[in-house]
Amino acid sequence: MEWAWSGWLTLFGPPPAAWLLGPSLLLALGLLWLYRVLFKPLHLVRRLHDVGYVPEPGADLRQTANQVRRRRKRGDLPPVYPNGWYRLLGSRQLPAAAVKNVTVFGEQLAVYRGDDGRAYAVDAYCPHLGANLAVGGRVIGDCIECPFHGWQFRGHDGKCTVIPYAERVPEFARVRSWPLCEVNGALYVWFHCDGLEPGWSVPVQNEIQSGEWVFRGDTEHLINCHIQEIPENAADVAHLTHLHSPAILSGTDLRNTRCRRWGFMRHDWKVQWSEEPVPERHCSRMLVNHTLHILGWRCPLLDLHVVARQVGPGLVYMLFNHAFLGRGVILHCVTPVEPLLQCVTHCIYYQSNMPALIPKALIMGECIQFERDVMIWNNKTYMPRPLLVKEDSAIVRHRRWYSQFYTDNSPRFPAPNHSLDW
Repeated sequence: MEWAWSGWLTLFGPPPAAWLLGPSLLLALGLLWLYRVLFKPLHLVRRLHDVGYVPEPGADLRQTANQVRRRRKRGDLPPVYPNGWYRLLGSRQLPAAAVKNVTVFGEQLAVYRGDDGRAYAVDAYCPHLGANLAVGGRVIGDCIECPFHGWQFRGHDGKCTVIPYAERVPEFARVRSWPLCEVNGALYVWFHCDGLEPGWSVPVQNEIQSGEWVFRGDTEHLINCHIQEIPENAADVAHLTHLHSPAILSGTDLRNTRCRRWGFMRHDWKVQWSEEPVPERHCSRMLVNHTLHILGWRCPLLDLHVVARQVGPGLVYMLFNHAFLGRGVILHCVTPVEPLLQCVTHCIYYQSNMPALIPKALIMGECIQFERDVMIWNNKTYMPRPLLVKEDSAIVRHRRWYSQFYTDNSPRFPAPNHSLDW
């Protein structure tokens, strides 16, 4: 071997550095990829047109998504913003003294973290001359400073405390401050159309607060539908058998999921939905038992028991408990961006002593199944009086339960104008 190498050097000289750099670079990239897979949290963001649309001739996915939104039959919709708590941001997205512009309920909010570490949310537009506080605004103590004229607004009540060039600050000078809480690694904002104070609190997941369960990844989707369509799936037991029984290997495009190629694998679901009694009537519960069959043989190792507890209109705690795969939770949150546009996030927290690959595989499996629903939601219309059979009775009960989050003043989507008047 040494003779061969010496002969090579005599005839051709030392190899170019690029020859040695190539394998080294490939090895470094491979190790980096392996590190990301094994240790780094998953982060997946889907834009509105990325999932759930079939391209039309002569149009790309973005154009198709816009066309579907424009021509959708809306009909008689429920109010578009139910009363309750909604996720704004992950805590890690708002470091000290940071300011974020967030769109929610058709409003622009300036969300910032004060020097005291507490997070605040106020209307983004300054009442003086309309500058956006979140675009160039600066955090000073527990206040946010307007980038236009330097007015400062206090976070907890929106009161203006400083106008640099004025002799005094008028008592009525203030910006709207939104009720905010920070639990389970995220910021939640309270919405009530009548301005009422929160009627319940966001439940604390003790394992997250104590650090026993750690963050392992998240996904984010923008979905073109009414907010009620998404949680209603919990009571729609029949759709699980048809939509979610094909193997996850068959992907998310519903044109291909039931092809014979993947017929050797099948997911089976047994689901029960029920509302909780007073004083937890704002909560409901879905019990899910999942089994996987390959070539007709059940794989006991992949049996999953999930308790999905919905809290209010937009928060769901999906608790996993498995003898071998460990314990954890997926926090499923639906936040209305505008009347028919929802931002849905899934964040997984899992036992810190379990390999990160396990929870990442779980949330990717959930993502694939969820994106099948997205293809339905993006293209369907809301049916206020659906044609149901006896086996669909849970849907009726769910709609009755969900109606508690609407009041007479809940904002509605403008009805389409079919008049021929010009």
